[in-house]
Amino acid sequence: MLAAGTIAACTNKEVKQDNTMKQLEMTQEWDKVFPLSEKVNHRKVMFQTQYGLTLAADFYMPKEATGKLAAIAVSGPFGATKEQSSGLYAMRMAERGFVTLAFDPSYTGESSGEPRRTASPDINTEDFMAAVDFLSKQDNVDADRIGIIGICGWGGIALNAAAADTRIKATLASTMYDMSRVSGNDYNDAFDVEEARHKNREALSKQRLADPMAMAGGVLDSVPWQAPQFVKDYHDYYKTPRGYHARSGNSNDGWRVIGTQAYANTRFLYYINEIRSAVLIMHGEFAHSRYFGEAAYHYMVDGKAEGYNTIVKPNPNPENKELLIIPEASHCDLYDGGYEEPEGKGVPKNLIPWDTLADFFNKYLK
Repeated sequence: MLAAGTIAACTNKEVKQDNTMKQLEMTQEWDKVFPLSEKVNHRKVMFQTQYGLTLAADFYMPKEATGKLAAIAVSGPFGATKEQSSGLYAMRMAERGFVTLAFDPSYTGESSGEPRRTASPDINTEDFMAAVDFLSKQDNVDADRIGIIGICGWGGIALNAAAADTRIKATLASTMYDMSRVSGNDYNDAFDVEEARHKNREALSKQRLADPMAMAGGVLDSVPWQAPQFVKDYHDYYKTPRGYHARSGNSNDGWRVIGTQAYANTRFLYYINEIRSAVLIMHGEFAHSRYFGEAAYHYMVDGKAEGYNTIVKPNPNPENKELLIIPEASHCDLYDGGYEEPEGKGVPKNLIPWDTLADFFNKYLK
């Protein structure tokens, strides 16, 4: 009777998961912007957050691996999906011996949550911690050897998760944004004055009544010649075959106008100076966002940095914190390694040091 009950429970669980996958319109088909590596196995999975949301993810496993392995959860960039950069990072790390999970954040991609393409500092931080929950329960994962990777806006979220969750033993923030800083102060802190923030708050407050579902922030379909280079770089990744995906907000109509209102009214990296686990912040030499990563690194290690109004105690474990600047790399070069010609054509630049990243995780997930 016990065996029969166990089989029935497993069957019911599988049926429930199949039904949820159908509700979320998930399939097992390969639908990434990069080809599947012959060195890994892949399947789509789902897991729950503590907010009751269902996250969709791609689960990558190195072929012929045995025993319990170190694992890494990956997400980002902000407004992207797991079929883009985060999936590539997950697959490349799986090639190097890690169990990996690239997930769609709440309200995006194939994950649940209404209204679509909205954000929350606490919900997004929970997304990472829920991914750690999921990995910890896998038979082939060593729950004491789990790390995370956050790309672009999810680099800052990864740091916030590492500050909150001591199960995270190693964190990579790649080409990172601090979403709370840029949402509140704009780029390079251009509007870091009370008057500017008040005008932004007024506009968002009015938007909630005028049209709370209005979308904005998708990458431009065409870029004028006078646009900043980073805008052109975003277009080259998100709007061309190099990185376009139908479920990606950045590739299409963007984000809810009021979708980052909570980010604009908070500064959520306050406790990163207390992260005891290992952290690697990687940025491109020519990235427009480089100042986010460098400031976060110095605040995390020294307790003070430009752009941070608070001075706190230096980190108790500075020896396992690293800042890696990639020569010649732009912001989007660290999405997929970059290419010499537009639209992902020409010779690959291969600017993401995959083996260096693997060495970092091998060192601290042991």
